[in-house]
Amino acid sequence: MKKTFLSAVAISLLATSLSAQTVTFEEYDPPSSLVVPENPVQRAKFPFIDVHSHQWRMGERDLNALAAEMDALNMGLMVNLSGGSGKAIADAMTNIRANQPDRFVVFANLNFSNFDENWGERAAAQLERDVEQGASGLKIFKNLGLSVNDTDGNRVAVDDPRLNPVWAKCAELGIPVLIHTADPKQFWEPFDANNERWLELKTHPRRKREDDDPAPFKTLIQEQHNVFKKHKNTTFIAAHMGWFANDLAHLGELLDAMPNMIVEIGAVIAELGRQPKMANWFFEKYQDRVVFGKDAYNPEEYFTYFRVLETEDEYFPYYKRYHAFWRMYGLGLPDEILKKLYYKNALRIIPGLDKSKFPN
Repeated sequence: MKKTFLSAVAISLLATSLSAQTVTFEEYDPPSSLVVPENPVQRAKFPFIDVHSHQWRMGERDLNALAAEMDALNMGLMVNLSGGSGKAIADAMTNIRANQPDRFVVFANLNFSNFDENWGERAAAQLERDVEQGASGLKIFKNLGLSVNDTDGNRVAVDDPRLNPVWAKCAELGIPVLIHTADPKQFWEPFDANNERWLELKTHPRRKREDDDPAPFKTLIQEQHNVFKKHKNTTFIAAHMGWFANDLAHLGELLDAMPNMIVEIGAVIAELGRQPKMANWFFEKYQDRVVFGKDAYNPEEYFTYFRVLETEDEYFPYYKRYHAFWRMYGLGLPDEILKKLYYKNALRIIPGLDKSKFPN
């Protein structure tokens, strides 16, 4: 009996040991044993402008409830990049003016259907009408370059000349273009142990791309830069730091070469948080060229942005492990740079904003 009991215990211990040895990478996520000061931040030090948010059907939203959530974060103003066009813009502006006239800005979007030789002129005319209705900028989604086709079934490149009337109209109207091109470069790289985004691609397999699906990463990014260089009088805000937050020296070279290029930090805060020294160098040198953006609106996720930007905390996690499995460090940005990032640069770039709502 005793021998049988001991054998059962041994088998149980062996099974536990074997189970521990077969933990997968997806499962392995131990809490850190590091004991360091922690300074979580749930409210930004200064009122900020989020230039990269998405609020669908804004004409129907309860803007008073949304503004209350923004107050808790110290978000002074939200830029809704999903404004649509035509009636959607008009409905959104009606709701904004009636309820929260100083808290929301809407960017228009393009309709790429029937993309033919005369599409650019039609789109530019519609954009002008949208701005007359109240739109303050133009948002280009990543479908341009990836999935937009013309009436002949050919891929429409980001630098397709048929888009030139739109970029020119933005310069004429004095509105910025916030443009998202491509996705992280690792989505085009082999799906193997050397891919830093392996876990993300494992959990989101539809994000994997090949060079012919529909074009290489390098080609797409070059198309975007071709537009920036050709249309020097148009202000372009490259979403997600142009996908070069992991190579800030190169991003700096791009900013030097293209004075009309601005970048925003949406969805790349984990890249900045793992290189605090280099990120501080970048923000010091290019403090007039970066604006705050978050992308998906989830209030509790802003806390990580505030902590990275404002504190000097060490070794804390990102909120989506599949997106960034590494730990981050606070940058402890000085107040004047924080003010530029949080609101001063956006106030300079986006027309018609009420500067009196923000400190000097």
